[in-house]
Amino acid sequence: MRYYVQRVALAILLLLAVSMLTFGALNVLGDPLFNILGPVAGDVNNPESVEMINAAKREFNLDRSLPVRYGLWVSDFVQGDFGVTFSSTGQPPVSGVISERLPRTITLVLMAQFFAIFVSIPWALITASRAGKVSDRISTINAFFLVAMPNFAIAVILKFVFSIKLGWMPLTYTADDPLRSRIFQMVLPALTIGLPVAAVYQRLLRTDLITTLQQDFILLARTKGLSKWRILFVHALRPSLFSFITVVGLNTGALIGGSIVSETVFRIPGIGSTLVESVLRNDFPVVLAIVMIVASSFVIINLLVDFAYTLIDPRVRR
Repeated sequence: MRYYVQRVALAILLLLAVSMLTFGALNVLGDPLFNILGPVAGDVNNPESVEMINAAKREFNLDRSLPVRYGLWVSDFVQGDFGVTFSSTGQPPVSGVISERLPRTITLVLMAQFFAIFVSIPWALITASRAGKVSDRISTINAFFLVAMPNFAIAVILKFVFSIKLGWMPLTYTADDPLRSRIFQMVLPALTIGLPVAAVYQRLLRTDLITTLQQDFILLARTKGLSKWRILFVHALRPSLFSFITVVGLNTGALIGGSIVSETVFRIPGIGSTLVESVLRNDFPVVLAIVMIVASSFVIINLLVDFAYTLIDPRVRR
C-alpha cells in the first residue's frame, strides 16, 4: 500500500509543478487583452478604451497578482471549471471546447495505440524467432525507416496512396457523419502516428525476447518438446514485457504530440489542432486546460504502468 501512496503523491506533485510552470510561462508571453478587446487594447490614450481595458482586466482577473490568479485558477480547475475563452464575449466556455474536441483526439490516440500494439507484438515474436536471418535484417531496415520518417510525411504518403490513388479511404474527417463513418475516417490518421510507434515497440520487444530465449528455463521448455510458438507466447513473452509496458506508457505523450500533425493533415478538429490555434491566439485558459488534461492523462497512464509492474512481478513493491 505504501508503494501506491508514494506513486500517487509523486504524481500529484508533478501535476502541480506542470501547472505552475505552464501558468507562469503563459502569463509572461503575449497580450490576452488584444484577443479580448481587439485594437482597443492598444489605445491607452482614449478614456473609453482605458475603461474597457480595466473592465476586461477585472472580469478575467488580469488585475490580480500572478500567485493570486494561479490560486483562483487551481481552485476552479479542481472543481471542473476551466474558465472562459479570452474573447470579447467569453464564449464558448473552455469546457465546451474541450468536451466537443477531446473525444476525437482520445479516439485517435486509442486507435493508434491499438494498431501499434497489435502490429508490434507478432512482429517482434516473428523476428526474435528468426534473429540474424535475412528476414530479420529486412525487418530491421523497415523499422528504422518508419522511425526515421516524420509523421507528416507518413500522413501524406498514406493519404496519397489510399485516398487519392486507390480511393479506399476518405480524404478528410467529417464531424457530422455517423459514428461508424467517423471511426473509419480515423484509420489513416491513427496509422500515421501508430506505425512509427509500432516500430519502436517491435525493436525493444524483439531485443528483450532474444535475451529471454537464451535463459535456462527456455532451454528446459525446449527439452520437453514444446513447440516454438508455445515457447514464444507462453514462456518468453511475459518476462519480456517489462520494458515494453514502460515504453507503451511513455509513448502516450508521443502519440498525443503526433496527433497534432495528423489532425492538421486530415482536418480533424481535435484537441491537438485546438492547442495550436489557442497558442497562436494567446487564449491562455484553453491552453492551460489542454496542457493539464494531457499531463494528467500522461501521469495516470504511467501510474497504471507502475501498478501493472506489481502484477507482473510483485517484488517491485518492495
